[in-house]
Amino acid sequence: MKILVVCQYYYPENFSITSLCEEWVRLGHEVLVVTGKPNYGYGRILEGYEDVVDEEIHGVRVHRVSLSPRKESKLSIIKNYLSFWLHSKRYLSHLKESFDVVYSMSLSPVISIAGANRYAKKHHVKHILHCLDLWPESVSVTGAVSKKNPLFGILYLWSKMLYAKTDKILVSSPSFEEYFRKVLKLKKHPIQYLPQPPFLAQPQGDAVSYSHRYNIVYAGNLGTLQLIENLAKATLIAAKSEDVVLHVMGMGARAKALETFVEEQHASENIALYGTRPRGVAATFYPNSTAIVVTLKQDGVVGKTIPSKLVSSLSYGRPILASIGGDGRTVLEDAGGTVFSKGETPEELAEAILNLCRMSDEEREEAGRKNAAYFSEHFSLSTIATSTLDELK
Repeated sequence: MKILVVCQYYYPENFSITSLCEEWVRLGHEVLVVTGKPNYGYGRILEGYEDVVDEEIHGVRVHRVSLSPRKESKLSIIKNYLSFWLHSKRYLSHLKESFDVVYSMSLSPVISIAGANRYAKKHHVKHILHCLDLWPESVSVTGAVSKKNPLFGILYLWSKMLYAKTDKILVSSPSFEEYFRKVLKLKKHPIQYLPQPPFLAQPQGDAVSYSHRYNIVYAGNLGTLQLIENLAKATLIAAKSEDVVLHVMGMGARAKALETFVEEQHASENIALYGTRPRGVAATFYPNSTAIVVTLKQDGVVGKTIPSKLVSSLSYGRPILASIGGDGRTVLEDAGGTVFSKGETPEELAEAILNLCRMSDEEREEAGRKNAAYFSEHFSLSTIATSTLDELK
């Protein structure tokens, strides 16, 4: 097949869309990705990409449209979203090359798929959307826009219109379907559950050796939904009883607040902050870790989802320490290698950390084996790539 892919993010930005497209090429398909210039997590257009328009990466053709770089301010994020919406739609409106199907992966924002809808309609081909993030629900949950704000109503209508124009929606969590049916009122639109592609990387270097007894690793977005500050507080509570360290990598809205907390509490001995690290470097922290942390605040529909971090965490063959509900909890319960927190407070998270520490080495190794086996059966890249291709035919 000849597949047109539309996604605002692509390598060197760290998203699973890259692995999926490269796997499709490996399987003999031709792929063109329409994306933006890499900026997510950098606060600027990545050096060397300012003038890059067309390139080929591991057999995948990539076209990059101009956009305003995403920085920390809300205004910069809005400009980032709108600039990709405008420039991708303009490019795809004039793209004459023929494709068998259009596939878009929707993270935030959903308006990024507008150009895919336009191309599909103009060229009379199907547009299959893989929805990994619900709009406008995620805007409300993150606190960006209150549901009482008139702007939320505009985003609701805009999102519903964009979703309705697709030919089929693949949802990365089963609970998403309820949102589409009951909230967005798309009662007859074709919807199918299909897990998101795994977000993996080969370790770049030797496995990290730790000097402390228990080492739990968090790598990912440092935001409100991830309970990162409660996790830090929980670590200090647990550290009163056990030799435990929380290793944190990532960036996000609560990164500076976390840094301030560690400084004020003089907690650098038990909370190690590494900033943003490449996926391959982060992967070196997992093999000798006591557990990998998966946390998601249980608010609204978004709090019921299967986050990408959960899928990748299963693959590393380590126990998981989790505070999560909904579909994500169901997956981890089925896998059988997770220690769950009873709630989201620092005290409840600390109790879960201590329960993890009190397991025997053999019990933790068995938990890791269960997680790796579950990943291989349900979430491997080859499995997801093949299943997605079946939906595109």
